[in-house]
Amino acid sequence: MAGTARTPRDVRAVTEADLPGLRRRTSGVLIASQILGGLGIPISIALAPVLATEVSGTEAMSGLASTASVVGTALVSLPLAALMTARGRRPGLVLAYLIGAGGAVLVVLAAVLGNFPLLLLGMAAFGAASSANLQCRFAAADLAAPDRRARAISTVVWATTIGAVLGPNLSAPASRSFAGTSIPEKAGPFLWAAVIFLLTALLIGVLLRPDPLLTARALAGPAEQAAGGRSLRAGFAAVRASPRARLALVTVAVTHTAMVSIMVMTPVDLGHHGAGLQLIGLVISGHIAGMFAFSPVMGWLADRLGRLSVIGLAAGLLSIAALLAGTAGANHAQTAAGLFLLGLGWSAGLVSGSALLTDSVPQAARAAVQGLSDLTMNTCAGVGGALSGLIVSQAGYGWLNAVGAALLLPMAGLALFTARRHPVPADTPRA
Repeated sequence: MAGTARTPRDVRAVTEADLPGLRRRTSGVLIASQILGGLGIPISIALAPVLATEVSGTEAMSGLASTASVVGTALVSLPLAALMTARGRRPGLVLAYLIGAGGAVLVVLAAVLGNFPLLLLGMAAFGAASSANLQCRFAAADLAAPDRRARAISTVVWATTIGAVLGPNLSAPASRSFAGTSIPEKAGPFLWAAVIFLLTALLIGVLLRPDPLLTARALAGPAEQAAGGRSLRAGFAAVRASPRARLALVTVAVTHTAMVSIMVMTPVDLGHHGAGLQLIGLVISGHIAGMFAFSPVMGWLADRLGRLSVIGLAAGLLSIAALLAGTAGANHAQTAAGLFLLGLGWSAGLVSGSALLTDSVPQAARAAVQGLSDLTMNTCAGVGGALSGLIVSQAGYGWLNAVGAALLLPMAGLALFTARRHPVPADTPRA
């Protein structure tokens, strides 16, 4: 068959008996790539607003650099999904990291030339690396057993913790490393990020073999070899046809939007209540720990208790987080607790929603559906992040948290409706 003829030789050689070892190898490569990629992104993104201010000459433009990165992450999601749908995970992830490296180099060039539009273009391309990091969680699910799929996703998400914690702390030495050169100090970390992304692309290109997505298709049987079922159009159709896939898409988008909208304005609110930079850093570090460090727990719960139960947990955690943060005022400890729970709720929603999405669509359409998921979540979060400043300036930080909590109501309602009207088939993982 045509689809079979295009299957690489190393994929065709895989048998069911090879799966345990292949799963461990694939997970190890993805974890290493997450550590590297997760290091390259925060080492630079923390300085993006400062660099934007220097290049543009005004603080009013500082937020546009981060916004451009989020937009780039969203825009590359569908083309990346289309490539992976046609060719497998490896070429898609490699290309995304290469684009991210190119974007980092453009940012440095923009800083040297003082060209703000070029800086925004570079930050948009830089966002492709974030898209690759997000897609790695789905690559981990390709070969996972259905009853361990959430744990496979959560392990890769957890690996991001290392880079997320180390990255910002390396920004200062990375800046100083180009002292005495024509490269502006704040642009130095972007050159380091470019090297890191190139190393990540090399790691995936060499070691992510056989391709996990192509292997999963080959093992799924002849029904999954038809190319017609692997188009982006088929992905959209698969979401429309599955109530659980729609719930998963809503879960990932809503939890990400609520988290981003509240998180980006928390440092501003802390500053209004007298918090210094060190305290703000500690609060955000606690939030990041909540996002990533406990993801294996969320994966275990999603596999043992079911996806819908953990979606309910996500709604509860995020609601409590919004209540604590929104009513904290000058109580910095309460704000810190709220931000930690905000990260924990995001972890529960991302892991359970990603696993449910993978469970709920045909294997052939998964890459396309997963790209649609990342496009949706990043677009919604970009809009939420942009509106959050307006809400705080007009109504206050408390109202922002109230709006974030209100976003969770339709998600929780849809989860209850899905659980009642669409019971889980006996031969599928608990949802």
